[in-house]
Amino acid sequence: MPQPLRQHLDGSIEALMLVNQRTIKEPVSFSGVGLHTGNISTITFYPAPENYGYRFVRTDIADSTEIPALVDNVVDISRGTTLAVGNTKVHTVEHVLAALAGLQIDNCRIELTSNEPPVGDGSAMPYVEVLLQAGFVEQKAPKDYLIIDQTVRYTNEDKGVDIVALPNEDFRITVMVDYHNPALGSQHTGLFDLEKEFISDFAPARTFCFLTEVEMLREHGLIKGGNVDNAIVIVDKDMSEPELDALCLKLGLEDTVVLGTNGVLNNRPLRFKNEPARHKLLDMLGDLALAGAPLKAQILAARPGHASNIEFARKIRKLYEQKQILKKFQVKKTNDAVLDIGAILKAMPHRYPFLLVDRVTDFDLENNRIIAYKNVTINEPFFPGHFPGKPIMPGVLVVEAMAQAGGLLMLNSLEGSDKLVLFMGINNAKFRRPVVPGDQLVLDVTLISRRLGTLSFKAKAFVNNQLAAEADLLAAIVDRDKA
Repeated sequence: MPQPLRQHLDGSIEALMLVNQRTIKEPVSFSGVGLHTGNISTITFYPAPENYGYRFVRTDIADSTEIPALVDNVVDISRGTTLAVGNTKVHTVEHVLAALAGLQIDNCRIELTSNEPPVGDGSAMPYVEVLLQAGFVEQKAPKDYLIIDQTVRYTNEDKGVDIVALPNEDFRITVMVDYHNPALGSQHTGLFDLEKEFISDFAPARTFCFLTEVEMLREHGLIKGGNVDNAIVIVDKDMSEPELDALCLKLGLEDTVVLGTNGVLNNRPLRFKNEPARHKLLDMLGDLALAGAPLKAQILAARPGHASNIEFARKIRKLYEQKQILKKFQVKKTNDAVLDIGAILKAMPHRYPFLLVDRVTDFDLENNRIIAYKNVTINEPFFPGHFPGKPIMPGVLVVEAMAQAGGLLMLNSLEGSDKLVLFMGINNAKFRRPVVPGDQLVLDVTLISRRLGTLSFKAKAFVNNQLAAEADLLAAIVDRDKA
């Protein structure tokens, strides 16, 4: 299928992003040593079905579970990104993921004979080369793009990190690095077209570290497989020959090493003048793949690293999950509702006369918060008995309405129809004013914690911007057949 094209008003034509998902045609392998563990391993890429995503499998472990390449499975970011499910781990996955994302491959099974992919020359190019050798197969399912339609930002003022995603019709990413170190200085780079630029301009960019870091990294059990052939070592301090020889002995380097005159150990030539910045962009591309969907966005990143990349990917993943929920349940889109009553009926098990949420206007998974509405009318079945001549909504039903809003907030945890959110407890309930016919309850519920299957919510209900009720709620997600 030919790549779709866009014609601009000036008559120029450019290629658009791919429309359908794709995988590789046949299995391909690559072998070598892991950068941090020093273990010899073989990585094999396999074709995978639609909507499979990226999943790692350790073939050196009997009955090894698949490790989905999702940010929820990140367990360590010590100079690389480590994924795990249970006790099964895979270290330093970012270059592999960057190769897959950069080649716009959506579905791939990745088998490893050890706990870390081979580092190759320290770039993503070895993976790119074998994946190009495998070739691509277009699949029938459309690509599941996450279209950024609002500003998403991560900031760490202490480290000077600022990453922002802005709405954009394509994927673009710009990176600036500044280590306040004269040996490297300030650098920036940008990728504006994956199809044209990734393979030639970013996949070859190699990993790097500073000479002053090398001994510390080794002492922390890292870079056991690192050498001057698979990493750029930037000289940021003077060392005498005896000091350099002692360092090489400590690191187990047998070859002669010199400080060099170009700022790089052994005078190794850079592939690009700003190769470190390009490698940072490459790392970020791999880490952002852990959001679980290709992006349509403009990413601007100042001083990114694995820790900040992962925190930003968590924000993106939350937005993706939110959009998936809305896509699944939304019946119609209105200006004042993200979930209308039709969507709520699809999502909730409750029915008349006990469905007490009419509309959801804010569904914010990043901050674990939901804003919902309950319109209170004289037709409510409880008013004739509570109380005759003085209709007041029972306080327990106001709490129930808040709890139902909390249940809607957990839609991302309710896969299929075999799960329920059940009340476990009500604490610190207070009723500030009566709720009467004609009132509109605004239900503001935030998930405070989730531990060992127990959910803790802070819930408030307002009428005309006045607090009507509040409570701390406890609930649990249980199997429907065990409820």
